[in-house]
Amino acid sequence: MRIGIMLGADRAAATVEGVASMAVRAEKAGLDSVWMAHIRTLDAISALTVAATRTKRIELGPAVTPIYPRHPMALAQQALTAQQVAGGRFTLGVGVSHRVVVENMLGMSYAKPAEYMREYLGALLPLLQGEVVHYDSPRFTVHGLQLDVKGASDVPVILAALGPVMLRLAGAHTQGTTTWMVGPVTLENHIAPRLNAAASAVGRPTPRLLAGFPIVLTARADEAREQIARNLEIYGQLPSYRAMLDREGLAGPGDLALVGDEKTLRAELQRIAAAGVTDFKAAIMATDAGAFDRTFDFVASLVGQV
Repeated sequence: MRIGIMLGADRAAATVEGVASMAVRAEKAGLDSVWMAHIRTLDAISALTVAATRTKRIELGPAVTPIYPRHPMALAQQALTAQQVAGGRFTLGVGVSHRVVVENMLGMSYAKPAEYMREYLGALLPLLQGEVVHYDSPRFTVHGLQLDVKGASDVPVILAALGPVMLRLAGAHTQGTTTWMVGPVTLENHIAPRLNAAASAVGRPTPRLLAGFPIVLTARADEAREQIARNLEIYGQLPSYRAMLDREGLAGPGDLALVGDEKTLRAELQRIAAAGVTDFKAAIMATDAGAFDRTFDFVASLVGQV
């Protein structure tokens, strides 16, 4: 299982310099990847593009970029630019966000998000591959457009998927899926089987399954869980994540978090790997003084060990 870190869930990715510095630190520590949440702060692709100029080896990607405010051409162009800078190390994570954001904040329709994503991928994927695109769907039209970004290899795409329809899309059309607020039982019994079956049905290789978890190495587990529950409370209220927590039988994000000593955390990570996860994304929770640094060092020590 590849080991990476995820920025922006709790420890604020407040500045581009901070993101770039963390990517440098992660690369020096031997981590496999850096992922960045795209929420109401920095543009993740832009920040990671700067991080690419400071690094040489580590994989970089947003987890995930919401598609609704962006035409497929605009996102493809931005992703190819990032890939040129990263020299093939950039992976594009995409998702449909949430109804409360798309409808309430942006004033756009969230009707049939899976259909929206299917049509979006129909335009996005060939643009990322440098094809001359002629595409018509109810929502998107692209005629005679080809993007030519010198030195940019094809951009791998990871689709955030939790429900059966989105998981079929991810397995059949992209390199895999990325999850958040999904526990090991649900990963093993719901996410992985549907994702892998969809890929197998169309002759695609076994897809990647990237799973993000809050994590902290601490001797004060109860206090840490309470703080995580407060800090990540909103995630337990969003319907798509709430459904995954309910499927797992958990009350909220604090119960999902990986919290405890090294032995406890290693056991939990072995369980996650056994569930079919190919990439672990550590969202490190700074619950007390020194928690981020000691957890970062622990996570780095896991590379090649789980």
